Amino acid sequence: MIPVEVLLDTGFTTGYLAVHLQDIEALGWFKICSKVEMRTAQGIGYFDIYQGSIIVDGQEFMVPVHVGEALPDLLIGAQWLDWIRLEINKAEGILTLEVKTIPN
Repeated sequence: MIPVEVLLDTGFTTGYLAVHLQDIEALGWFKICSKVEMRTAQGIGYFDIYQGSIIVDGQEFMVPVHVGEALPDLLIGAQWLDWIRLEINKAEGILTLEVKTIPN
């Protein structure tokens, strides 16, 4: 398990996780699709899709991971918010993710 810091990108509505190409090799994940076209804030981008293993709230999930070269940070997408509870306590600097339902 490799703990990482990520940014929640509410504009990334079609995925769960986006990772820079240079980071994917260390994770040992498998590519399942190449050169998928996707609209980004910077215009049209092309991403490879990998199968990734993510742990949230102590539970492991297999999710598709968008991998590209123009990603400055690890991003989690808004699809998580369909079944993960997000709670923000700005005053204390705490962000909590809690699984509320398991997707089909």
